[in-house]
Amino acid sequence: VDLKECLQSAEFISSSDGNFKVLEDGSVYTTSALSLSAEKKTFTILLKDIQEKVQKKIYVSLVEEEKKTPKTRHARDTILKRTKRRWGPIPSVMIENSLGPFPLQIQQVQSDTAQNYTIFYSASGPGIDQDPKGLFYIERETGNIFATRAVDREQYPSFQIICFATTPDGYSPEVPLVHTIRIEDDNDNPPYFTQDLFEFCVPENSRPGVVVGKVTAEDRDEPYTLHTTLKYRIVSQNPPITPAFSLHGDSGVISVLLPQLDRELVPSYTLLVEVRDMAGQPFGLCTTGTVVIKIEDTNDNAPSFKQIQYETRVEENRVNVEILRVSVVDLDEPGSPGSGAVYEIIRGNDDQAFEITTDKNTNEGILCVAKGLDYETAKQRVLVIGVNNEAPYMLAPHSQQLSQSTCSVTVHVLDVDEGPVFKPCLLRLDVKECEDVGTAIGRFVAEDPETGNSEGIRYRIPPGQCNWINIDDKSGEVRTVRVLDRDIGEMRRGQCNVTVLAIDRNGKTGTGTIQVCIVPGNKNFPRITQTDYIMCRDRKPICLTAQDGDEAPYSAPFVYRITDRNLASMWKLTPHDDNSWYLSPKGDIPYGIYEIPVSVIDNGGKIGENTVRVNLCDCLTPTECDGRARQLSGGNVTLGLWAILAMILGSLLLLLILITICGCCGAGVMHRQVTDDCANHNLIISNTEAPGEEVMDHNIIPLQNTCDQGGYGVKTGEQQTFEMVKGRGHTLESVKGGGHQTLGSVKEGGGGQAMMDTCRYSYSEWHNFTHPRLGEKVHLCRQDEEQKHSEDYLLSYNYEGKGSLAGSVGCCSDQHEEEALDFLDQLEPKFRTLAETCIKR
Repeated sequence: VDLKECLQSAEFISSSDGNFKVLEDGSVYTTSALSLSAEKKTFTILLKDIQEKVQKKIYVSLVEEEKKTPKTRHARDTILKRTKRRWGPIPSVMIENSLGPFPLQIQQVQSDTAQNYTIFYSASGPGIDQDPKGLFYIERETGNIFATRAVDREQYPSFQIICFATTPDGYSPEVPLVHTIRIEDDNDNPPYFTQDLFEFCVPENSRPGVVVGKVTAEDRDEPYTLHTTLKYRIVSQNPPITPAFSLHGDSGVISVLLPQLDRELVPSYTLLVEVRDMAGQPFGLCTTGTVVIKIEDTNDNAPSFKQIQYETRVEENRVNVEILRVSVVDLDEPGSPGSGAVYEIIRGNDDQAFEITTDKNTNEGILCVAKGLDYETAKQRVLVIGVNNEAPYMLAPHSQQLSQSTCSVTVHVLDVDEGPVFKPCLLRLDVKECEDVGTAIGRFVAEDPETGNSEGIRYRIPPGQCNWINIDDKSGEVRTVRVLDRDIGEMRRGQCNVTVLAIDRNGKTGTGTIQVCIVPGNKNFPRITQTDYIMCRDRKPICLTAQDGDEAPYSAPFVYRITDRNLASMWKLTPHDDNSWYLSPKGDIPYGIYEIPVSVIDNGGKIGENTVRVNLCDCLTPTECDGRARQLSGGNVTLGLWAILAMILGSLLLLLILITICGCCGAGVMHRQVTDDCANHNLIISNTEAPGEEVMDHNIIPLQNTCDQGGYGVKTGEQQTFEMVKGRGHTLESVKGGGHQTLGSVKEGGGGQAMMDTCRYSYSEWHNFTHPRLGEKVHLCRQDEEQKHSEDYLLSYNYEGKGSLAGSVGCCSDQHEEEALDFLDQLEPKFRTLAETCIKR
C-alpha cells in the first residue's frame, strides 16, 4: 500500500484488524493463519501525524483467489511437497538516545543453507525521504545486526530491515527476512503551551463556575504514554489577593472561583500556569505560561450628580437657548452604555417649557428653554432633574437596589420690555352666511404684559390677506366688509385666517390670529324638483320631493302645505320621509288638469312656494296622456296620444276590411265584361289560377244579365258616388237629425232610373255613418266584462276575445248579421275584378 501518497508525514501506523500488520514501507503481512470466506475481508489502515494533528484512513479489501483446476482425463495421485519452516524473529527494541557502547548489537539472523548475509533497511519518520546511511550494518558471516549510533525517536520512530542470505556464489535459496526495529521512547521532550499568552474576558459579578477559557499544551514524546500525559495548575495570581479563578488539571479549563468580581476594584488578573508531563509527577518535565483575564464592565454603578443644587438665569421670551450644564460621576467604564447618562426633568416642567439633552463627548446634561418664559407669570422656576444610564442595571449577587440620583435647578426669569400680547392668541369668529356688510362679529384686543391693560394699543391688519373683515384700530372691534357666501370664490373653503398686529406706544408689536368661519345660513328656499305629473284612473299617489341648497340645520326635514282652500278640500298631502311627501286626491274628483299651489317649509322656517300641475287622466299608464285633457262622454275624460293613434289605426283597418267585403258582395250584380279602365294596374286576370273553394253566403249575390240589376259607378264632377242596386234588401239613407246615422230600408219594387237615384250616396255620407260607430266599438274593445280598462289598449280585429260587447268586427251596423252587408252591393271599378274571383261561377 502506498502510504506516502495518502499521508506524507505519517508518524503512527496501525491496523484496525489484529490479523494484519502494516510496515512503514506499506507492506501488509498476516500475523496469523487466515481462512477467507466467500465474502470480502476488509480492514482499515490508520495513519496519524501527531505534530500536525492529521489523521487519515486507507480501506483495504481482500478477495479469495479463485483456484483453477486443470482439466485432466484421468485422476492423478496428490503429490505432497515438503517445505522448510521459516524463522520469524520478534521485533527488536532500541532505546532512544541510548548511551551505547556502540556499535550496539540489535539482533542476529541465521540461515541453514546460506553463509553470506546482507541487509536493506528503511526508516519511517516525519520528513524522511531517504534511509539513513551507516545507522545499521550486519556481519556478513554471522548475521549479527549492529547500530552504529544513538537514534532520536521523534525523528525515526521505527525501522524495517530486509535481510538476504546468499551462498558464496550469490544464490539466495531463502525468501528475504523482514525485521522490525522499534525505537523505544524516552521522556526527553518537555511539554509546551500552544500560545505564548492566553487572553480571556469575563463579565464582572459572574457567578462561580462560569467558564472563562481553556489553556492547551502539547508534548512531542510518544502519544498515549506517561511521557505525554499532562497536568495543569495555577502557580500564581496577580494581584495576589483571594484566588479568583480555578484551573482544571486534566482539561486546562479556567473557571470563576470568586463570588464577586468587581471591575472597579480589579480590572484584570494575570495568572502564571504550569503544565507537567508524567501525569504531574514531580520527576516529570514542565513548562509555564501566562494567562491574562480582563473583567468586562457591567452597569452595576448608578450615576450621581456632582452638585445637588444649581441656579441659573434667563431672559423672558428667549427660546432654544442653553441656560445650564450639569455633570455626574459614574464608576462604570467611561464611554460604555453602562456609564452613558440619560437626563430627565422629573418635576417643574408641566408646560414643557424646558428640555434637557446629553452631550455625548462630556456626558453632561444640557438644560435649554424650549418655550419663552413670562416674567409676569412666574419670576422663577424650580426644576428637579434625575439621571439614569443607557444600559439597564445588572446588580451583583446579594446587593441592594440602586437609587436614582437627583438635583434641583432654580431658574430666575429676567424681566424684558415686550410688546402687546393677544389673549387668546387665536380667536375663532363664526359668521352666518349673507350677513349685512358692517356686521360686528367680535372684538380682538391685546394687552401690555407689564401693565396688564390695553391703553394706547393700536390694531392693524397687514395687506395681502383675505378681505372679509376689518378691525377698529382703537377698540379692536371686528366687522365684516363683504357679504359672506360659501358658494362664491374663495369662500367655498368656509374659513380664512387673518393676522392682526397690535402696536404699543413704544413701537413694540405683538401678533395674533383671527379665524373667520362662515357658518351655513338659511339663504335658499326649498323647491320641488318636479312639478308636472300625470295621474291615471288608479289614482296612485304622487311623490313630491323638495331640495334645499342650505346645509343642516336649515334644510330637511320639510313640511308641505296646500295653500288654496278649494284645492285643499280635493287633494291631500301625507309625509313620506324628511324630503318627500305624497300627493293624492281625497275622493272621486273629476278628470282634468289641476294646478295645486304647494308651499314647502324647511327646518329653518323658510317657505318656498311651488305650483304642482297634475293631469288627472282616464288612462292606465301615464304614456296614454300627452298632457292635454280629453273629455269623454259623461265626464271629464282625457285621452292620451297613443290612445288616439290606436283608435285611428283601428278605424282604418276596419274600413279597409269593410270595403273589401263590399267589393266581394257587389260583384254579383256586375257584368262579366269589365272595362279596361276599371281594372287597370289593379288586378290582372290570370287563366292559370284554379277555382277556389265553394262560397255559400247569402250576402254574395250572383251576377245577372239584366241591365236593371247591374251596378255601375257614376262620376259627377269632382265627387264620386256609389250606386247600389239590389232586388231585395236595404239601402243607406242619410237621416239629418241629432247628428246620428241610422240604416233605412227601401221597399221592394220599382227599378230603373228611379231606384238608381234613390240608392246614390256620396262617400262623405258613408264616412259620417261609419266613423262614430267605429269609435264606440273601439271604446268598448278597451273594456273588460267588469267595465274596467283592459291591459291591452286594442285587440286584434280578427279576434276580440270571448264575450266581447262589441260583437264581430265585421258588423257595421246594429241590425241583424244577414242585413249587415246589403249596402255593399255596388263597388267601385277597382274592386270589380276582385269581386269576380269571389262569385260562384
